Amino acid sequence: MSGAIAMLLWLVLVFVAAPAFAVEPIKISREDVALDLSQAVEIHRDQGENFQVSTAPGADGIVRRIEVEAQDSRSTGDWAVFALANTTDEQLDRLIVAPHFRLVGSGIIWPDLGSQRIAAITPSEGFALDRQPSSDADEFLVTLNPGTVVTFVAELSSPNLPQIYLWDPAAYKDTVNSYTLFRGIVIGIAGLLALFLTVLFVVKGTSMFPATAALAWAILAYISIDFGFLSRIIDISPGNEQLWRAGTEVALAATFVVFLFAYLNLARWHNHFSYGTLAWILVLVIIAGVAVFDPPIAAGIARFSLAATAVIGLGLIVYMGMQGYDRAIMLVPSWLMVLVWLTGAWMAVTGTLNNDILQPAISGGLILIVLLIGFTVMQHALSGSAIFQGLFSDMERQALAISGSGDVVWDWDVLRDRVTTKPDISKQLGLAANTLHGPARSWLPLLHSDDRDTFRTTLDMVLEHRRGRIAQNFRLRGADGHYHWLSLRARPVVGSDGEVIRCVGTMVDVTEQKKAEERLLHDAVHDNLTGLPNRELFLNRLDATIAMAGKERKIRPTVLVIDIDRFKHVNDELGISAGDTILLTIARRLHRLLKPGDALSRVAGDQFAVMLLSEQEPAQIAAIADAVRLAIRSPITFAKREIILTASIGLVSWTAVQASAEEMIKDAELAMYQAKRFGGDRIEPFRPAFRSIGTDRLQMESDLRRAVDRKELRVAYQPIVRLEDGTVAGFEALLRWDHPRRGTIPPADFIPIAESSGLIVQLGLFAMQQAAEDLYSWQKQLGDVPLFMSVNLSSRQFIRRDLVGDVRSIVARANIKPRCFRLELTESVVMDNPEQSSHVLAKLKQLGIGLSLDDFGTGYSSLSYLTRFPFDTIKIDKTFLNNPSSKGNVLLKSMITMAHDLGLSVVAEGVTDEHDLSQLRQMGCEYGQSFYLGAPSDAESCLKLLTEQNPVTAS
Repeated sequence: MSGAIAMLLWLVLVFVAAPAFAVEPIKISREDVALDLSQAVEIHRDQGENFQVSTAPGADGIVRRIEVEAQDSRSTGDWAVFALANTTDEQLDRLIVAPHFRLVGSGIIWPDLGSQRIAAITPSEGFALDRQPSSDADEFLVTLNPGTVVTFVAELSSPNLPQIYLWDPAAYKDTVNSYTLFRGIVIGIAGLLALFLTVLFVVKGTSMFPATAALAWAILAYISIDFGFLSRIIDISPGNEQLWRAGTEVALAATFVVFLFAYLNLARWHNHFSYGTLAWILVLVIIAGVAVFDPPIAAGIARFSLAATAVIGLGLIVYMGMQGYDRAIMLVPSWLMVLVWLTGAWMAVTGTLNNDILQPAISGGLILIVLLIGFTVMQHALSGSAIFQGLFSDMERQALAISGSGDVVWDWDVLRDRVTTKPDISKQLGLAANTLHGPARSWLPLLHSDDRDTFRTTLDMVLEHRRGRIAQNFRLRGADGHYHWLSLRARPVVGSDGEVIRCVGTMVDVTEQKKAEERLLHDAVHDNLTGLPNRELFLNRLDATIAMAGKERKIRPTVLVIDIDRFKHVNDELGISAGDTILLTIARRLHRLLKPGDALSRVAGDQFAVMLLSEQEPAQIAAIADAVRLAIRSPITFAKREIILTASIGLVSWTAVQASAEEMIKDAELAMYQAKRFGGDRIEPFRPAFRSIGTDRLQMESDLRRAVDRKELRVAYQPIVRLEDGTVAGFEALLRWDHPRRGTIPPADFIPIAESSGLIVQLGLFAMQQAAEDLYSWQKQLGDVPLFMSVNLSSRQFIRRDLVGDVRSIVARANIKPRCFRLELTESVVMDNPEQSSHVLAKLKQLGIGLSLDDFGTGYSSLSYLTRFPFDTIKIDKTFLNNPSSKGNVLLKSMITMAHDLGLSVVAEGVTDEHDLSQLRQMGCEYGQSFYLGAPSDAESCLKLLTEQNPVTAS
């Protein structure tokens, strides 16, 4: 053998062999331009460095045996054998070509990422074939003599030989040149797209654009590796092609995930989308590291990631498209292209389709995808010069804030998904600075759970409809855990492309207003002392129950009206504070007796009502009523004293005759009054005969309704005297009723009826109007005499919305100075609803009239509210003046001193003798009022008294 082929050892054994053991030669002719030899190649695995094989029968029909020795250090021990037969009478030159990488049939799990396939080829005759220079394939030039049959033994440098071709050299060169042109065009387009999208990202820095640019660069890198372009730019050492190819596939998978997340803006509301995407990207980054050690497994996972991204993306696009999300709808064509591309890629890598044009076609398909995606993204970037519309100056922001008429400017940059408040609302909530400056979803954890969906839906609807206004109240949790009510008023700013680019408005803290509303709403239907439902709420619930009772036989309500016997004596002896404490104790005792479904209410001062639904048997109802009576009879310890109270209880069970809750509770009240007539401390079931007993009260109510028209009501005036000189400073107007048949009826008899029937409003207006007119008449006759008139105000008058207007009208019609007219309110009236009282009193004070606090010192919160309410005068209850003990004097003096320190004048009630007058003068009290100082009298008597007191002025 020659020295040039020292590694080749020929051993020719001449023998006749069976055709089954010989290689079947492939016949070639002059017309064969390209032959696929893949199916004709025999692969022999694990044969070591020396390999023996039988040749194909030659022209003489003899089968020979040759032995080949490995020549390359990268030899795997695998060998490929094939035979070629030149059937022509001419010498033929051909190229044996084995591509390094072939996408078709490469597989999904542990895919074949390509490598050098053939280290050397040894023919059965002649010299070893010369390798042709090529970076993409193993190419060997072979010359076949006419009529020869040559067996070729290929030393494999990788376990796989996906494809091997026999090419005519000229045709192969033309094919390579045509593919080179195609690849150059594709790489050029991909490079331009990547560069353009990068420039767009620099100009428009929202997350959508860098994600799209990253995807374009990843596709460019993938195509550059696939087309062998990168190896011409940088030196890729043999064996590293798999690492580069796996890396680009991982980058392609990761950038697809990032693009889908950023384009659909999945992070706007849902943190779990952000966490899921971040975890996905981190896994792919780890896989990229794995590619250094095992590129096939990294590429396989990347291919699965691409498929998962396509499927999940399809689901998100369909869902958001059905919700009318514009971005999702615009992405539909691009994503359909992605799905088509993935289907073609799957059919190629699994070998379902086997064509050499598939690989460049799939790479070209990536360019179509990034083109479509680029066009979609550019609609958001360039339409209507939206680049410049996103930039707002401080002056424009302030103009929008003035339009919103609020305290805090709220600015949401939709394209960047960034909320800004000016000044920073975070500081008002006690949070770290800029806590709420960021994505809109960062507000969700701090929002009240009941407000989150509304907040999110409101903003989404504005974005989807691209019009409207945001007008919403919601709660944000402060650093101390308490929630603050905020009122957001904003409007969207729409670009010329019709998309919302900003939402700007104002935000106002309305916490105090909300608390006042909630308190007013609660107080409107609940008792201020016990927190129990009041009469109106009880009647409402009873009406609803009666309506159900008409349809459900199992529902039969029973009403108990409970009145505490002689409770007024407790207030008179122990004070209002003690009485309130006792009422709270009774309310708790009654509540413990009730079962689920039953209801307890405080319907009047010392009256409670119970609606029983848990029991329907008469015996059980009677047992519960008796338990109520005994619970109230149980001693109550207060101030080291045992107080035993009794109750009168009226009981009525529902029948079809009773059509309303009002009728039912009136029947129970009639039964309760009957129990009182029998001495109290008893339970009285309702009987129809009780209705006739109440006719006297009804008749009195009917007479009272006509008393004003019949001029049966009159106003008497009791003097209020200056203690310094004994002169009259003013009068208190008192209502009197002269009944034509019953004579003079005391106020204690008809005022409660007026209050319960609602007539007190009409009577109160009559008293104020008559008192104002009489005051004007006196002043007109007496001249400029300092004189004031005080009129009592009931609770029903005080809660009326028209009170301020009525007082203004009365003062104006009577032509008196507002400072001469005073309204007197008891502390219980004011304390029923402190928030509303403060508002109403402030309005009355603005009229210029005087305000007096009657029965001062008998309530439980007077001192704490004196500074809050705009009173001018306090009237000290007579119980303090009639207390002979030294402690009583000290307390009286302290009250007078405190009033003076607060700038209030003092009227003492209950003066009985000169000793009282002297004592009050020494304490500095300005005024006194009692029967000793002057009894109530009519207007003419009062004018006579004033004339005697001011003779010079009167004349």
